[in-house]
Amino acid sequence: MERSTWIGITLGLIAVGLGMVLKGASLAALINPAAFLIIIVGTAASLFIGFPLEELKKFPKLIKIVFKKPDIPSKPELIKLFVDLAGHARREGLLSLENKVEDLDDPFLKDGLMMIIDGSENDFVRDVLLEKIEAIEERHKAGALIFTQAGTYAPTLGVLGAVVGLIAALGNLDDIEVLGHSIAAAFVATLLGIFTGYVLWHPIANKLKRLSRQEVETKLLMVEGLLSIQLGMSPTNIEQKLSVFVSSSELKQVQEDTGTQQEDPANAEEAQTA
Repeated sequence: MERSTWIGITLGLIAVGLGMVLKGASLAALINPAAFLIIIVGTAASLFIGFPLEELKKFPKLIKIVFKKPDIPSKPELIKLFVDLAGHARREGLLSLENKVEDLDDPFLKDGLMMIIDGSENDFVRDVLLEKIEAIEERHKAGALIFTQAGTYAPTLGVLGAVVGLIAALGNLDDIEVLGHSIAAAFVATLLGIFTGYVLWHPIANKLKRLSRQEVETKLLMVEGLLSIQLGMSPTNIEQKLSVFVSSSELKQVQEDTGTQQEDPANAEEAQTA
């Protein structure tokens, strides 16, 4: 479960609900079927017009991704894996890595390792894997764009809903009490449109983009690790090369796991000066 999504939605609902109460507005005013119809169905209609059906079929899956903890391998674990694979390959040869393939869960990593074992050229492996990453990025962009556009349509439809409500309110000019309720109900559509647009759809699009970036960075690390193994680099050199993909705290974790420790350049310079 991705707790940050649940926390964000909960805080958004509390902010609007409590804000209305503090302002003296009744929460019962939110029970407005016409406003929900205009905003929710209207947003859906705009998406159907703007996107192919094949892309919109992925909507439930994209929602699930936002609410589920991403299944992305951690970078420190991957670096440790490549260090182990490099050591195994140097001792027993690349073909011996075939026994390691079944232990891998990531299909991208499996395919790359099999290409190396099969003897594919280094440039060919790089080109194939980078093209796969580019295709993944394009799919992710298309998914995030659905929510970005929904976030654009919803607030505008809220204005449309308010206009419709005001048209209805103007028919009750002879009854001030009814007129007041009608005007209040008209702006519920605006509230709902802005809330869904800027508290739901735009943030979901942003989270999908962030998750996509994390996955791409992880796969780029895999590419560099696989190509380094194919070139016969030592485990220590591979660890140093892949360390650019992780933060200093993650690098420390990798060094503890692999039993290596890189000397701090500042300390080394002080030692030379002494």
